[in-house]
Amino acid sequence: MAEETAAEIQLLRSQKAKLIEILSSDADFVLQHADSRCLLSLHGYQQVKACRNPSEKVTDLLDHIIQRGPEAAQGLLELLKDQALQETFPLLHFIKDLQVSTLSSETTRKKRQAPELQETMPAKQICNNGSHLVTEKQLMTVARAIGRCWREIGRLALGIHSVKLEQIEEDHILHVERVFAMLRYWRIRQREKATAAHLHSLLSREDWALPPERIDFLLDTD
Repeated sequence: MAEETAAEIQLLRSQKAKLIEILSSDADFVLQHADSRCLLSLHGYQQVKACRNPSEKVTDLLDHIIQRGPEAAQGLLELLKDQALQETFPLLHFIKDLQVSTLSSETTRKKRQAPELQETMPAKQICNNGSHLVTEKQLMTVARAIGRCWREIGRLALGIHSVKLEQIEEDHILHVERVFAMLRYWRIRQREKATAAHLHSLLSREDWALPPERIDFLLDTD
């Protein structure tokens, strides 16, 4: 799996100089969007924000995300395809075709696919069982419904190891950001099984069950 997950990081590294040139025109805009998606640790955000030179700020941002691993690298690639970024930086259009081409070759070469690569599937893609993959907007809504028992839900309902939960807690200060990062990590690990219906089922069981009125929207078919 290491060979597959390295594709995301390698893609960023290969385009690093071009991205620095493009994104330096509004480095703070990129930084704030990256932080809103929890792509940086608190320390990393403060370190990048402290840079006064735009190109250095973008360079530090890319380096920090690359060092965080494939999950963060994939998150940045998704951000670069976001409409807001595409409209602000028209020259970023190349990243769409470049990513699709790179990941498609990996998928064709091997049948199995790393969780981080699976994250590139559109949010509305239909899975084999006919259900829609859960979207980031839905994950954020669920995150707002989960209280102090989020670690218990992570361990028992979502099957996330305590070490990962501790890392998430360390990387994010705000409660909702911690819960969102946990849910997003679950989605990446589940790949095609990360449907809204599946998440609803997991969060409706045992003692940690959330109030139906807070999560029943996951069963909407629209």
